[in-house]
Amino acid sequence: MTDVFGMSSIASVRDRVTRSISPENFDGAKGKGGMAVHGTGEGCARELGVGWKVSPSVRIAPRSVYTMAEIEGPGQINHIWLTPAGIPGRYAVLRFYWDGCAVPSVEVPLGDFFANAYVPRFTQMSSLAVCVNPRQGLNCYWPMPFRTSCRITVENLADEDFILYYQIDYDLGATPENAGYFHARFRRSNPLPYKEVHTILDGVEGRGQYVGTYMFWGVNNNNWWGEGEIKFYMDGDRDYPTICGTGTEDYFCGAYNFDNEHAYEKFTTPYSGMIPYRPDGLYDSNQRFSLYRWHLTDPIRFSEDLRVTIQALGWRSGGRYLPLQDDISSVAYFYLDHPAENLPPLPSRDELEII
Repeated sequence: MTDVFGMSSIASVRDRVTRSISPENFDGAKGKGGMAVHGTGEGCARELGVGWKVSPSVRIAPRSVYTMAEIEGPGQINHIWLTPAGIPGRYAVLRFYWDGCAVPSVEVPLGDFFANAYVPRFTQMSSLAVCVNPRQGLNCYWPMPFRTSCRITVENLADEDFILYYQIDYDLGATPENAGYFHARFRRSNPLPYKEVHTILDGVEGRGQYVGTYMFWGVNNNNWWGEGEIKFYMDGDRDYPTICGTGTEDYFCGAYNFDNEHAYEKFTTPYSGMIPYRPDGLYDSNQRFSLYRWHLTDPIRFSEDLRVTIQALGWRSGGRYLPLQDDISSVAYFYLDHPAENLPPLPSRDELEII
């Protein structure tokens, strides 16, 4: 049985050590935290000195890449907390590299990775894998094992600085032979071409399991928009999938348009959720939705390859489906028996922006 709560093994005493990386201890070294003389908080601590929150955050220059963590393994990342200040939209990109690979296994805009694409309009959500707490405390609990090394970076695509507070909690010790490498991949269709499907994931070869989907959906038509089916093509499937859903809200564990008394009802639960962003009736004119579905107790396992797509279907006259041309972004979360070897190109800065 999958121990999704982490409770069954918490009493076990293991041959592992816990470490944490933050701006107060850049390399996570034992007994070296809180020693900074200079940092973003030194002015506030000028009468207190070393050990009094001198370096709680970093300032990331425009058009630059900042390395948050470089860790020698074996080990496993267990929790990441961060919060940005002054982040301009989707203009920050997270990348994770395992075991010295030049290709990142994770390459996702910061907000999308934490199931909150509409930055800086962060919205509270509660789930087992990701939670976002007031005002914009972003937390990730996906376990991320590695064997020889881990490197985590954030790129500032903007023309301005931004401040980043962060903490990466991990432990060091032997990695099980059957432990997979964590991956997350971003895709956007804006707009989705008529009668085409949005591809959530493709080009994946190897053995592993699919563990989650996040989607940010901008609707460009009237009426209900979520009749489309999600499809999982695995292990040689070509024209038809092995797993075929029955509708968008069904896949995200809701029903009947997420409608409660003729209004979308927000819900955030351990395994799934939907957050509606209501237009203001003036400048903010489009309905947009955050949706997540974690396959923590029902991972989708594959042994050769995997491709995942979703349709965008609404309604038109005569009780007929309408293929939609919406703005659809997605993040696919999965584990694979090897680090990334290839990934689709990330959209440009302007192509990432939510307008």
